[in-house]
Order: sequence, then structure tokens, then C-alpha cells
Amino acid sequence: MKIGRDDYRYEWLDNWARIPDTESGRENGRTHGVVVTEVGKVIVFHQATPAVLVFDADGALLDQWGDFAGAHGITLVKEGEQEFLWLTDQNSNAVVKTTLDGEVVMSIPQPDLPLYDDGGYCPTWVAVNEERHGGNGDVWVTDGYGTGYVHRHDKHGKYISSINGSEGAAGSFACPHGILFDSRKKTPELLIADRGNHRVQVYDGDGNYKRTFGEDFLTSPDCFAISGDNLIVPELFGSVKLLDAEGKLVCDLGENAAACKIDGWPNLDASQIHAGKFNSPHGAAADKDGNLYCVEWIIGGRITKLIRE
Repeated sequence: MKIGRDDYRYEWLDNWARIPDTESGRENGRTHGVVVTEVGKVIVFHQATPAVLVFDADGALLDQWGDFAGAHGITLVKEGEQEFLWLTDQNSNAVVKTTLDGEVVMSIPQPDLPLYDDGGYCPTWVAVNEERHGGNGDVWVTDGYGTGYVHRHDKHGKYISSINGSEGAAGSFACPHGILFDSRKKTPELLIADRGNHRVQVYDGDGNYKRTFGEDFLTSPDCFAISGDNLIVPELFGSVKLLDAEGKLVCDLGENAAACKIDGWPNLDASQIHAGKFNSPHGAAADKDGNLYCVEWIIGGRITKLIRE
């Protein structure tokens, strides 16, 4: 099946890969995040045990590891010649950095701030101002399911400061769900998926507000990935959008907003899940050839590959 238009046409490979058939996968198994390593391995973070699944380019399972019942955000970074993952767990509130085979090398605790005196911390995603792109290594964590704050830490994990959107002209965040340092710019910018407000807020690396975009066409931005000059924005309400360097919409892939109106969404009957149409995208990534991978928030998971023509 082909989807897309103009210079953005893809072959849709439905259920390109599947999560292992386990009890926890059948009960939950929601596929929440995906990244692609430099050598083309596709790593999926899903709510089952083991939580981290490593696939080859053909969708064959190569490895699996990790106990993260609330598996949520996954971020791939590179330091020197080595790649690492940052993982967030919405159940345990863990924010950890691991090697690609699962060794934990750093963890970042909940900030010791008065706003957490009564609890409420629930981190969703991590972005790193990577030194290879001219950054300082700072680690930013979105408390998307908690207070709606975004916390800045140095590269050693020491807390620095926080923002909540009220600093800028756009106003407070409503579920700052995903986050990314946009390396397409000469000076990387911090993109925050302000999902509840249907927009993206842009900050610099010091936490200063710069601008907002997407209010006129975004409905539910989850997170971000980069593919060449384009920004990939999976939207929970049934689409994956491609944006240009100026934040303008260039293509809407698999649009299926109608699915969200069906009783029981996102966990619909198999007869209501269709090839060529997304149901509940939660994460996306691209490989070096411009192929896209999308994972969806649905019991049992859904992993789709879009092959760039």
C-alpha cells in the first residue's frame, strides 16, 4: 500500500515487526517509543517485560532487555563513538541512561522542589543538548504527566532550573509530552511538544522562550524525530506529520482522526485497525535512507515501517 504525496511517498508495511507474545504484552504491550541506531537497528520501548526490543531492518527480533513496566519515552544520543539511550518510566518515574545493551550508566531523580511536596512527578521524555551538535550536554526532562514543568540538568545529572511555559508569550504548557534539541539549526533549539495546547513551543538551550508553531494544524503532538531537513511529528489523534525547517506542514501521513471518535479508542477491534491509516501514533523515527518507523499507543502494540520511495 502506498501513502503520501509529491516528494513524500511511502510504501506502508503493516505490522512490520511485532512485540513478543508474552502475558504482559497481551495485557498491555503498548508501543510508546522508537529510535534507529547508526547501524540501522530499530529499538522499540514498550510496556511489557522485557521492555526494550531490538529489531533488524527486516523486523526480526535481535535482542530484548529491561524491566520498565511504565515504558514511555526513549531518546538516542551519541557521545564520542558510543550511542546511549535515555529512557523514562511513567510508573516508577525512573529517568535512566543506558548502553544499547541495557547497562544503566546514569539516573536522574525527581528534582527536590516545593512543587513536589505532595508528589505529582511523572516524567515522559528526555532531550540532550548534545556536545556533538555544539551543545553543552545538558539533559532536559519533561514532567508531562505530572506538573507540566520541564527540568534542566547538567550532563552529570545535577539539577539546574525549570520552565513551565509561563516565561514566554505563549503561556503555560499543558502536557509537555515530548522534547528534542533540533540539530538542523546552526544553534540547536529546544522543541517542546505542548500536546494539550496542540502546538510546539521553542526555547533556546538556556530556557529562554523563542516562538511557537503548529497551532493551525497540530492536534496532539507527542514527540519529534528528524529525517534530513524535515521534522517528524507523530500525533496521538491518528497521523504522522512531516514539517519543514520553518515548522510548516509538508505532508500528513496516514491521517485518521475519525478513529479517535470510535467507542473504545485507542484499543479498537482488529477489524477497525486498517493498513494505511494510523490509530494512535506515540513515537516515530527515521533511518539514514529516509524510511520511517511508527509505534502506536494500543494494547498489543503496533509497529509500522514506511519505506521511502
